[in-house]
Amino acid sequence: MNNQSPFIQKMRSGQVCLGTCITFSDPAVTEAVSANLDFVWIEMEHNPLSLETVQAHIIATSSSKATPLVRVAWNDPVLIKPVLDLGAAGVIVPMVRNAEEARKAVAACLYPPAGIRGFGPRRPGNYGRIGGPEYCKNPNESEIVIPQLEHVEAVKNIDEIVRVPGVTAIVIGPNDLSGSMGLLGQPRHPDVMAGIDAIIQGARKADIPVGLGVGVDYDDLTMWINKGANWLSMGADFVFMSQSADQLAQRLRSQKPMASGDRKAQKSGS
Repeated sequence: MNNQSPFIQKMRSGQVCLGTCITFSDPAVTEAVSANLDFVWIEMEHNPLSLETVQAHIIATSSSKATPLVRVAWNDPVLIKPVLDLGAAGVIVPMVRNAEEARKAVAACLYPPAGIRGFGPRRPGNYGRIGGPEYCKNPNESEIVIPQLEHVEAVKNIDEIVRVPGVTAIVIGPNDLSGSMGLLGQPRHPDVMAGIDAIIQGARKADIPVGLGVGVDYDDLTMWINKGANWLSMGADFVFMSQSADQLAQRLRSQKPMASGDRKAQKSGS
């Protein structure tokens, strides 16, 4: 129901997964972009998306192979549980700084005895059609749990974080990482880049896929792939819309206006 397998299988086969961040409330946005993406990152941390809206975005991926991931607002089981009960394939948990916080995120996603998740699925249980011990076993084995490493403490603790059982992948937040290093707004500062490289290397040693939320510049994206990123969130829905509109408008406005006589001649010639 939630396309968990394609995202994981593609990364494990050595391919790079591509997606984008969803911030608008209209699920038609997700339906429109999902056709050629491996995942969508439904953004609840920095956007006013309700649970009803998030569910609509998750459902909008159903006709594609895009995996619906939801970034929750914080590492809190109260916020994580309802998102999984809506049918999200997994969660992105912000500001994980150490192994203890990674274990907390994993526990919130798994049913006992592996975790603390309460039972109450609706969509994942196909509206009451499936359940019982076998149902609970499946999400415990397949739930996607992604700690987001975006603090200098996480760089220091990378080896312990990536070895926490149940961590599926990690994702790096360059901007908040730069802020935690006293370099806010400088995600390309050499010290920040060195921290990112350390996270990537730590994840690769543990065979844990590593992703980044970055922009839409082709050269930047290929740079991160070459550095070892396994999955990339390319910009966001509003970035694609605004940049496309800006670029086309600027290109048209930069053209030399055609004189009225030339337009008449062109029209008569046609």
